[in-house]
Amino acid sequence: MHIRFLLALGLPLSTAAAASYPLTVTDDLGRSVTLKAEPRRIIAMLPSHTETLAALGLADRLVAVDVYSNYPQAVVTRLPKVGSAYQPDLEAILALKPDLVLADESAGSRLTQKLAQAGLTVYGGTAQTYGEVFEKIATLGKLTNREANATRLTTSMRADLNALQRSVAGLPKVSTYYEIDPSPYSVGPNSFIGTLITKAGGQTIVPATLGDFPKLDPELIVQRNPQVMVGLTLDDARLRPGWAGLRAVTGGRVFRPTPEERDALSRPGPRLPQALRALIRYLHPEARP
Repeated sequence: MHIRFLLALGLPLSTAAAASYPLTVTDDLGRSVTLKAEPRRIIAMLPSHTETLAALGLADRLVAVDVYSNYPQAVVTRLPKVGSAYQPDLEAILALKPDLVLADESAGSRLTQKLAQAGLTVYGGTAQTYGEVFEKIATLGKLTNREANATRLTTSMRADLNALQRSVAGLPKVSTYYEIDPSPYSVGPNSFIGTLITKAGGQTIVPATLGDFPKLDPELIVQRNPQVMVGLTLDDARLRPGWAGLRAVTGGRVFRPTPEERDALSRPGPRLPQALRALIRYLHPEARP
């Protein structure tokens, strides 16, 4: 479908020269990562990396994924699971002799450092903002000699996202509380989820000054009195102190995404259009995207 779309636009199917190795890039930890040759055996330790590699046509290069990678199902079901960022199976990872491991940049998990100390080539980084999603796809395309595929993928994603955004053009902004977990952690306007909320015709109640994925004082949610809540059930919301009278609760506009929608919404990767479609359905059902 993506190829037909690009042909319809008159865009060339090959727009980038082959990568030249040795190839060096800088990851999100500021480390120089050098690949001596095109990687043939790749381990993805984040679901977003797994999904991006599959979308770039590199499913056959994956030799293992993390325990949370569950999409595309046809790809991940055949692959061994080698733990997670905080509980990696280092022995299994080393035994697979990967040319490249894609990890996160979390200082808390120190996964990149642990793998690098074991002698592996590791890229540590993941997108936090909307723009970084496309930057990361381009970086993975460069690392794997699939820059043309990355260009095609991001072009198709942007076209889908722009079409969806046009469906809510001119509609009023809907005050939105998005819950990552009941702590409550939420999303700031500059995070990739916050940007998707804006594109869906909403506005997160979280001030940008609190950061991209802050833990909130529950009183802030009561004060902001959102029109829509996403990430929990209506019954959950009714039981929270002071929430029974909030606009979203009294209006019945509290939505818990399906597992597939939640994955698309939480992963900064190729399924951003599916995530935006879900948000529009919650915030502006009249738009019928």
